[in-house]
Amino acid sequence: MNRSLSMLVVGAVFTMLSTPAHADAIDGHWCHKDGRRMSIEGSAIVTPGGTSMEGDYERHGFAYVVPEGEANAGSQVSMAMQSEDIVRMFIPGKDPETTPAVIEEWQRCDLTM
Repeated sequence: MNRSLSMLVVGAVFTMLSTPAHADAIDGHWCHKDGRRMSIEGSAIVTPGGTSMEGDYERHGFAYVVPEGEANAGSQVSMAMQSEDIVRMFIPGKDPETTPAVIEEWQRCDLTM
């Protein structure tokens, strides 16, 4: 009985070690289901529109002003981690009376930019 329990524990440990680990931080590559990508590394971001710039970094969140030439230019976008693999992005509408805010869900991915 002890041998079976020991083998079960060893198997569980190997299973846990083989699972990819992700840091508990917003840094990394993120993908949207529509094909857009972005990358965050500290205060540096490559936006979904492809612009490299700086933003306001927190371990579990990020904010930046969308640059000219990209959709929603001038909007203050903010992001917050919901889990290690999901980020929610809040994009305020330009005019709250006519353009509603949008909340998008992004998945962690291994794509490079």
